[in-house]
This record gives sequence, structure tokens and C-alpha cells, in this order.
Amino acid sequence: MKTFFWFSQLSVKQRVWLFATAAVMLAIVVVGFSMNPTSKPKKAVNFSVDMSIRQIAPKLGVTGKALARELKLPLDVSKIKPLRKIGVTHEDLQDVVHHLLSHVDATVKYYLYVALVLGGLVFLTMLGRPDGSDAKQRRRWYPRAPYIVCLLLSVIVAGFLLGKSPNPMEGIVKVFKSMAGLYPDPGAKVIAFGFFIILAVIGNKMICGWACPFGAFQELIYSLPILRRIKQKKLPFILTNTIRAGLFVAMLLFLFGVIGGRKGTVIYHYVNPFNLFNFDFESLSILLTVIIALLGSFIIYRPFCQLICPFGFVSWIAERFSIFRVRIDKDECTQCRACIKVCPLEAAKGRVGGKKMPADCFSCARCLNVCPVDAIQYSSVFRIGITKPST
Repeated sequence: MKTFFWFSQLSVKQRVWLFATAAVMLAIVVVGFSMNPTSKPKKAVNFSVDMSIRQIAPKLGVTGKALARELKLPLDVSKIKPLRKIGVTHEDLQDVVHHLLSHVDATVKYYLYVALVLGGLVFLTMLGRPDGSDAKQRRRWYPRAPYIVCLLLSVIVAGFLLGKSPNPMEGIVKVFKSMAGLYPDPGAKVIAFGFFIILAVIGNKMICGWACPFGAFQELIYSLPILRRIKQKKLPFILTNTIRAGLFVAMLLFLFGVIGGRKGTVIYHYVNPFNLFNFDFESLSILLTVIIALLGSFIIYRPFCQLICPFGFVSWIAERFSIFRVRIDKDECTQCRACIKVCPLEAAKGRVGGKKMPADCFSCARCLNVCPVDAIQYSSVFRIGITKPST
């Protein structure tokens, strides 16, 4: 009912924006599918242990070092000897080939990510608050339905239908893997990572909040109207971010061989929840990560994003440069803490308190319809002050 009332209150201009945005989103996805049909994995039928690393690696789109690491061999192992002669079995080779081929990108997902971020951005900046409404009607602003629809599209289409790759977490990890010599095309990995960061900066972490499949899955679970009293307790940001940052530093130390003495180890491979979308649980740790993150989402807001995700950590830093974001009018704010109460993290608390590096904001819109003095708005940093629609 709230969504229908919201729609009925939209101005003609806003309805034009709504339908035009929906049409553009659909056009972007259609163009993506027409220009980039679903990626087909490379055939691996001819791979055998009588072949060498040098012969196999290019066909899998990785470097010899990367293939050696996947085969649990030293990175400096001979790349020209047949695999049989360096102790690799046929079963080991097939397992590794299967794993590497699972990373084949469904390129159309990039278009879908753009469409979802565009939809979310227009909703937050142009449509969530009907023109002419005042603060007394704030509870009817920003209905959850449009957000839930985007989340479902992300999980179902960008996740289960199109598979795990590409995704934001993979985007940043592959940059560092290419720096370690595990991919032959570092430029392409940097471009892919840049794509995700741009979407995180255009709208504050919107690629995470509105488009990332595993983030969306966690959000949907957390949004279920159960266990509300427990959800009021939030993990301290200083704790969650310290764990997340520590894992990020540990990843770099292991990857470049500073710890362990063996270059090429990627600790995120053992906790990669995006394998869920390929139903590929190659290790027990991955399965446990998925189970714990999804079950934890019933009471904790996006636990994987808060505690582990490397892109979550880097995009938190990039929030300082976000163009569209939640903005608070400090002159109007009465410190009533209404926004702090509904925020699932300590993001609103940090922003109200004027912290320079507050907690992650996933642009979930929960704080945008609770302020009794209308001191909160989602808008561009280039707009001076908070602009309130005329009533």
C-alpha cells in the first residue's frame, strides 16, 4: 500500500523520470545481451598431463605462474616439462581446469550493473520523495519495493543466471594477482576494477548496495521483518573495519610471498562466497563462508561486506570522493538520533557526529524518511546546501 500511495503522489515530471529510467535500464541490458551473448567457457577436452604448463596456461587465460600455483607447484617450476613428469595427476589437472574456467566473465553483467546503479541513483535523487510533499509525510517517502526489486534482479540475474564472474570482489583481487604475475593482462584487470570503483563513486557504494549479487542476498535476508530487537545491536565499526583491513593486508603479504615464503597464495580464494552462484564449493571453507554469512545476515547487516570483502574496504576509502551521497544539514539537525537508530551500521552516527572517516554507507535509504526536521537528503556534493522541494 505504501508503494501505491507513493506512486500516486509522484508529480508528472517524476513519473516521466520513472518510466524513462526504466526504459533506459531495459535498453542497457538488451544492448548488453545483444553485443555480448553469454560467455562460453573454453573447451578443455584436449588438456592432458602430457602437455606442459606453457601449452595449457594461455588457453585458460592465465600465466604459467598462475597455473603452477593452482596446481600447488612452486612458481618457478619448469614450464616446459610435461605435467606428468612434475607429479601432476590427471585428476588434479581436471580440478584446476574446472576452477579456472569458472572465472570466465559473463560480460553482460557489466551492463546489468550499470542499469541497477542507474535505477538506484535516479530513485534516491529524483523519485524517492514526491514533489510537493513535506516532512509530515516523510514515512511515505522512499518505499522499499523499488530497492527490493533491484536486489532480487541482482541475486537472480546477475548472480544465479549469469554466474559468479565478474563481481566487485574479484575485480580488485585480480588487479593484485596480475601484479604478482598470475594474469597476463594487468591492464584489463585495472580497467575492470576501475569500472567497479567508478560505480562506487558516482553513487556512494551503490555498486555494493544495489547491484552486487552477494551483497544483495545478504540485504534481502536482513530486510526480513524478524528478530528486530537483536538487529538493533550493531557491530562496532572500529572492530569490523580492523578485521577487514587486516585481512586485506594479510592478502597482500601472502600474495607477494612476504609471509609463507611462497608467492601467489590468495587467501580470499578460501572465503569466496560468489562461488555460490556457480554452485561450486571447491573447499569446505567456501561452503562455511556462504553458510555463516547468509545465516548471520538474519541478525547482522551484511556480515561478509563488513568483515571480509576487500572491495568493501577499498570502496569505503573511496567514499570520500563519492559524487552522490547522503548529506546532512548540520544547521537543521537537532541531534534527535532518528537516523542513527534506523541505520543498520554506524554510518549515520559518524556523519551526524562529523567524523571524517565514518562507517560504510550502502545507500540503503533507511535514513531518508525519518528526519523530523527534514535535514537529510541524498544529493550531489556539488549542490550547495540541502534543497527542499517547495510545498
